[in-house]
Amino acid sequence: MKVLLIDVYNYNKGGAETVCFNTGKMLEEHGHKVVYFTLKWENNNPSPYSRYFPESKETRSGTLRQFKNVINYFYHFEAARKMEELVKDEKPDIAHIHLIWGQITPSIFPVLKKYRIPILFTVHDYRMVCPAYTFRDGSGRICEDCKGRYFYKCFTHTCCKGSKIMSAVMAAEQYFRNCFFNPAQYIDGFLYVSGFAKSIQEEYMPALKDVPNITLYNFSNSIAGKPKGAVKSKYFLFFGRLSYEKGVKTLLEAFKDLPECHLKVVGTGPKEHDLESFAVACGMKNVEFLGYKKGRELKDLVKNAYFVIVPSEWYENNPMSIIESYSEGTPVIGAKIGGIPEIVVEDETGYLFPSGHSGDLKSKIVLADGLTANEYLKLSEGSLRFAHEHLSLENYYPKLIAFYNRFFEKKEL
Repeated sequence: MKVLLIDVYNYNKGGAETVCFNTGKMLEEHGHKVVYFTLKWENNNPSPYSRYFPESKETRSGTLRQFKNVINYFYHFEAARKMEELVKDEKPDIAHIHLIWGQITPSIFPVLKKYRIPILFTVHDYRMVCPAYTFRDGSGRICEDCKGRYFYKCFTHTCCKGSKIMSAVMAAEQYFRNCFFNPAQYIDGFLYVSGFAKSIQEEYMPALKDVPNITLYNFSNSIAGKPKGAVKSKYFLFFGRLSYEKGVKTLLEAFKDLPECHLKVVGTGPKEHDLESFAVACGMKNVEFLGYKKGRELKDLVKNAYFVIVPSEWYENNPMSIIESYSEGTPVIGAKIGGIPEIVVEDETGYLFPSGHSGDLKSKIVLADGLTANEYLKLSEGSLRFAHEHLSLENYYPKLIAFYNRFFEKKEL
């Protein structure tokens, strides 16, 4: 089978790209041909398909650059043209999309339909029903006021980066998309990465219930063979984007009065300076900001961590940070929000606390810090067990290919 994988970026910018590239690698290892379609970016990895990549807002040039960027937020004319060139040359059997909204745009839908290529879509965020994609308004509170149709509230609530203009553009794009390129009408099958994501998408776009779908947690490329014993240097770890919805301020507040508990913070983002300043102002010598890490260095940090903490304050979908932690046998303390409670099993793989509550998080940290060696071993065993049962390649691939075949076989008829 020849699979066309579609994402905005041809480099590991976030969790969606990690899943996209891991899926491509997995498919190739099972003998399938994989073709990629992304936009052009300065950080892109080399690709044999780069001649088909359309310009992004970053690489586009000329006096009309800003005007074109706005137009291409709604409909990317070059993407549609380049997609048709790629389809004619490569003739893929299936198109599997990871990210397109506001970048590649649904401009590629009619092209794929024209050539009878089934369109599958992994739902990594909430952009199908929330213009700002996070279900948070401009003040940072959880917000479902649009209810799948009142998208103007994205503007009235200033949901996008504190900007009325950007919020208006995102609301307008949602109206435009639903009118001309409704996902429930163009997409043949959905892959949800959490039961929570499936339920909230279908609540606010009921037509999605009639579209074939499957719920598949993200997977890990490798899982440790044995649980962890006593860690050499006991530290708690956060790794991810340092932005307001990730709850890192709440995390620091929890550690403020726990000088004996050490926290390492890995990542960069818009709140990085504020968070570092807060730690300094509070005299927190037990917190270490390590900046951006990747590859073996990040893997070792996760592997050697005592616990990983995921203090999210938005409807987190299926965090790769938890999957990567379990794959190393590292238990997790996670916020009870979004899809996190589906994969953090209390007293088996870690602990849960109410999102945004630093006092409750502090209690869980104290509980974790006081575990006996045997109690910790059981949590590490539980994390690995969950990884093998729900997050392994061995379990993921048969389910994915069976879902593919539903559309591939139908196309062949």
